[in-house]
Amino acid sequence: MKNTNIFFILLTVACLAVISCGQTNNNPPHDPFFADLIFAHLQNELTPKEQELEGLGLVDISTLDPGIMVQMVYATPYNFMGKVLYEDLNRAYLQADVAQKLLKAYKTLKQLRPDLTLIIYDAARPISIQREMWKMVAGTKWNYYVINPEKGGGMHNFGAAVDLSLIDCTGKSLDMGTPFDYFGEEANTDNEEELVKKGLITSRELQHRLLLRKVMTEAGFCTVKSEWWHFNSCSLDKAKQLYKVIE
Repeated sequence: MKNTNIFFILLTVACLAVISCGQTNNNPPHDPFFADLIFAHLQNELTPKEQELEGLGLVDISTLDPGIMVQMVYATPYNFMGKVLYEDLNRAYLQADVAQKLLKAYKTLKQLRPDLTLIIYDAARPISIQREMWKMVAGTKWNYYVINPEKGGGMHNFGAAVDLSLIDCTGKSLDMGTPFDYFGEEANTDNEEELVKKGLITSRELQHRLLLRKVMTEAGFCTVKSEWWHFNSCSLDKAKQLYKVIE
């Protein structure tokens, strides 16, 4: 136990060093390797918020299939706000029917590429966290990328959207042209061929995006034009009819 605690302390110091290196105002870096190791040390017991979500019928994504990886970026400082937002949410949750769509996407991926799997960065998001995000970007050029919670909430706030990417069998993330939560043209999905022509992303990175998009859309998800990692299970209007906002 003593050796384990020493390892975790050293790991935390290493992670803080990663955060401090090359940080930019709009896109603080996050390192999946270090974050994954931190999550290995998180407690297994459900937090009060997680108990609440399960009581509402939402599904813990990690229970769908052990092959689906989860790295809750907003439960670490590795996010665009540069701080921990999910103090009591370490697991990724979705509405039950949305979770089944994700499982379908995972099974399709394993048929096409057995060497790859899905890694989940974010799913259900309490509206209180949405308000924190909005405060940071309101009045800036980045407010386009964050839903104003005063308009009724976005898809994450209904447990009807998921942010994810692909990793290989060694745990390495596939290159997608930008990191998760990148605020800029390079993350767009509506003009990717032009992005390749401009040299902003590579053809290989585009192929990775197309593979992720294929398995997700075939499972019933919809894309958005500004974020290659974000997928909605339905329209916002339908989500408001089917689900309640997560407080």
